[in-house]
Amino acid sequence: MRCAAAAYPLDPLTCFAEFDAKISAWVAEAAGGGAGLAIFPEYGAMELAHIAGAAVAGDLERSLRAVSDIWPEADALFARLAVQYGITLLAPSAPIFDPDHGARPVNRAHLYGPKGRIGHQDKQIMTRFEREIWDVQSGGPLHVFDLGDLRAGVLICYDAELPLLARALVEAGIDLLLVPSCTDSGAGYTRVRVGAMARALEGQCAVLQSPTIGRAEWSPAVDENHGAAAIYGPAEAGFCDTGVFAEGQMNEAGWVMADIDLNRLRDLRENGTVLTRRDWGESVMRIAPLSHLKDLP
Repeated sequence: MRCAAAAYPLDPLTCFAEFDAKISAWVAEAAGGGAGLAIFPEYGAMELAHIAGAAVAGDLERSLRAVSDIWPEADALFARLAVQYGITLLAPSAPIFDPDHGARPVNRAHLYGPKGRIGHQDKQIMTRFEREIWDVQSGGPLHVFDLGDLRAGVLICYDAELPLLARALVEAGIDLLLVPSCTDSGAGYTRVRVGAMARALEGQCAVLQSPTIGRAEWSPAVDENHGAAAIYGPAEAGFCDTGVFAEGQMNEAGWVMADIDLNRLRDLRENGTVLTRRDWGESVMRIAPLSHLKDLP
């Protein structure tokens, strides 16, 4: 399967037609490059806030609600494009006010396939900005998505830095881990990148990372964005020596694509040089309780 991850710049849109044209062009390019699956970044939907005006986009609380209010139109757009191009799409995540999860928004990424909307994944663990400033809440549980002959999971940005979340998805049989991200510094991007590569190594799965990039000074939420799109895999001789299938340049807009041999990937779990996916349980069993450890001098 050919997979694509976007390094996506945010624009101060003035109407939904501009968003439609922008996303349509991006999806057409991914599909034209042969991608069967393509992902957009965390909080890429925040550019929708500017449609309500600069004053709304420049206000944290009002921008959250503006994006949530207009999301049904974006939902219909992504569903239509996935069907039109016969492609699986992870849309940019958006703050969504969902009555089932209380009065505060969740950070939600929707997934679409050639037959329309498949489902969504909410971010599990909030960053300090989301938790302390924005008051964005943790949403629903982790999901596994059956996409034809493969299984995929989604960990939104910070979630990919926390290995037990990925481990739950690995134990459910995923082949692909989708990691949309939004980081305002090189350090933040590096944390997510290293986390994504570690999850590929541990779980012997492929990991797609899609970041927001560039400046969006009209938004106090996503004003600075740093990152590079990439597709990672387990480091294995003859398969992916470096653990990097493909990686873009830092802060360079566009798609990064790679072909992933799913049969070879699955074979590594049984016949690879190392069997990290299998041996995780053994490593946990070997951690002694603290009371059994000798005191250090």
